[in-house]
Amino acid sequence: MAVVPLLLFGGLWGAVGASSLAVVTCGSVVKLLNTRHNVRLHSHDVRYGSGSGQQSVTGVTSVDDSNSYWRIRGKTATVCERGTPIKCGQPIRLTHVNTGRNLHSHHFTSPLSGNQEVSAFGEEGEGDYLDDWTVLCNGPYWVRDGEVRFKHSSTEVLLSVTGEQYGRPISGQKEVHGMAQPSQNNYWKAMEGIFMKPSELLKAEAHHAEL
Repeated sequence: MAVVPLLLFGGLWGAVGASSLAVVTCGSVVKLLNTRHNVRLHSHDVRYGSGSGQQSVTGVTSVDDSNSYWRIRGKTATVCERGTPIKCGQPIRLTHVNTGRNLHSHHFTSPLSGNQEVSAFGEEGEGDYLDDWTVLCNGPYWVRDGEVRFKHSSTEVLLSVTGEQYGRPISGQKEVHGMAQPSQNNYWKAMEGIFMKPSELLKAEAHHAEL
């Protein structure tokens, strides 16, 4: 699949005047940092040699790797309009920009730690209900400078990194998996990317609060 040029995305959100508006929105394309292990959520067209055999998902230390961009979308079979703020407790999909597959989990065992496998699944952004993840955070919305957890909507594991490292052909990359228990290993933060301008609805709410 061809790489999607990031410069094509419209409605970009530049400097934010009020911190209350620094929310993460649908349609944004972001890199996600695991704050405990300092690796970014990553995928590429390399399949697991065990478990599901689906496209692998890993964590990388490189800031510049183009395979670490994910587009934020509505849950399966729904449309989340571009610029709609993501609410805490909302289910979403994360679609890998370069391959068009969705962040996915299921009852397979991860290859290194023996936790639950996390893979990338589907074609052209369409997979199934096992692509849905619920955003866990404090407050009404997922904010850009806040840490969040991603809970798999079907199996209830948390997207995690615990430090296990792969050898060849992806030497140095860390295993990403699902864990049942909350810990420091499952906190993530939105980092580099293209953040879509928040909808007028959120601006109106902020204006009303100031009156």
